[in-house]
Amino acid sequence: MAVNRYDDTRAWYAISTYSGYEDKVADSIRQRINTIDLADKIFDAIVPKEKQIEIKNGKRKVVDRKIFQGYVLVEMKLSDETWYIIRNTPGVTGFVGTGTQPTPVSEKEITKIKKRMGAEDPKYSVNYALGEVVSITDGPFKGFDGAISEIDSAKGKIKVMVSMFGRETPVELDALQVKKI
Repeated sequence: MAVNRYDDTRAWYAISTYSGYEDKVADSIRQRINTIDLADKIFDAIVPKEKQIEIKNGKRKVVDRKIFQGYVLVEMKLSDETWYIIRNTPGVTGFVGTGTQPTPVSEKEITKIKKRMGAEDPKYSVNYALGEVVSITDGPFKGFDGAISEIDSAKGKIKVMVSMFGRETPVELDALQVKKI
């Protein structure tokens, strides 16, 4: 057996899964908890997600994005039995740890992840710099290139100086409407 210690304390463990199977794996584990009567040994399985803003066809939409692609967090008491059940869940490729020993995720890390999951305001990812030249990918100025003149990270907005009719014109855009050249 891979697990040679019995730990009677509850802890969170990260398990790796096939990418795209995270939700299926978490559902399977939750189902197994009920059908094999392991509610006193395996407590929960979650796929950490956070809200993000996406723009498609000019429309803003809030979506849930996985924080860790290919990973599920499982709260359990580690034993040979629980290790075997989790490890043999379809879609699971292994536990995260050193050697054959699964390593619990620290309470501090779990708190940070849960805080990130519970954040009500969706995240804007604005990783551009002033003066950087970008290409506009959406909206009425699609196809134009310009230099960034202002960045508002809180709102996810940027101003791009676009050359139109021989002069520079500032255009306010959503950060998701541009891409780096």
